[in-house]
Amino acid sequence: MNATTQLHELGQSLWLDNITRELLDSGTLDRYRKEFCVTGLTSNPTIFDQAIGRTDAYDAAIRQKVKDGESGEALFFELAIEDLTRAAALFRPTYDATGGVDGWVSLEVSPLLADDAAGTIDAAVRLHASARCPNLFIKIPGTPAGIRAIEEAIFAGVPVNVTLLFSREQYVAAADAYWRGIQRRIGAGLDPKVNSVASIFVSRWDKAVAGKVPFALRNRLGIAIARRTYKAYRERFASAAWARFADAGALPQRLLWASTGAKDPQISDTYYVEALAAPYTINTMPEKTLNAFAAHGELIGVMQEDGSDAETTLDNFAKAGIDIVALADELQREGAQSFKQSWQDLMNAIETKSVQAGASTDTKENGQP
Repeated sequence: MNATTQLHELGQSLWLDNITRELLDSGTLDRYRKEFCVTGLTSNPTIFDQAIGRTDAYDAAIRQKVKDGESGEALFFELAIEDLTRAAALFRPTYDATGGVDGWVSLEVSPLLADDAAGTIDAAVRLHASARCPNLFIKIPGTPAGIRAIEEAIFAGVPVNVTLLFSREQYVAAADAYWRGIQRRIGAGLDPKVNSVASIFVSRWDKAVAGKVPFALRNRLGIAIARRTYKAYRERFASAAWARFADAGALPQRLLWASTGAKDPQISDTYYVEALAAPYTINTMPEKTLNAFAAHGELIGVMQEDGSDAETTLDNFAKAGIDIVALADELQREGAQSFKQSWQDLMNAIETKSVQAGASTDTKENGQP
């Protein structure tokens, strides 16, 4: 039994943090599903920028959409939804078999809306409706504006993947927003079964403090934050408040580990996957990390619900001068800014390829070779 199967049987879902047309056309994604127990995937602007801007896999589709009068953001979302609905169809059996708990794909709203609650709500509702896909999450960042948007999107019945969460406190704010949305649906007599996941970014913590802490603390901050957050997550779903929600038919908002690829070449390429083994969670990992874990990863232990050793480790980081609260906010801002830059790069690539497609179409219509 390989390590991915062991994680799956532990109760952790393995999702791929990637989507490309080549993955779909080649059958690689389906192979990951069958051989590595992959049961979902996530996407973000950086992933699509690399897939569309740096390959020719989308050029023919872009030419056709330009011919049909599409451009810019609208053209991109058509491409993305085409890919994601194909992937969602592969995972639909898992979605059906688990009653909607697993088998999801994710599409992010424009990162330019990170500080625009009203715009995020409108985009989330519109994108989900246009996709007509039951197992598609709309990704909303856990920024202050995003927290309001999460509640409203859930109340509107839109499944939400909360992204760019870095700390227990940010997770709790997102989880509370989800609960408020569900509570409002219950109060309005609406179906409370609106799914959500909350994505905690892990390895970026260690990159942020690299070279700033003693060697003994190297690459230990992200895991300590994850353990602290996992404790809060399990406590929430052991509470009387959650029992009342469950009795009404609500689904748990699952905790998802993101940014689980090793960024330090001096640690194992499966370091974070092995450290984050925990039931009732999701690990979404880059393709390189997935293949590495399938090849030589090990299930070496299971994360404890009580957050064992997390607070001691975090105290040591505080003694080393690391302000966890301030750094969490900084990482969230940096993450939002990074996605904005990727979005702009993506829009530039779409524009460049659209112009090229238009020129190619004009040439052919004029009878030129």
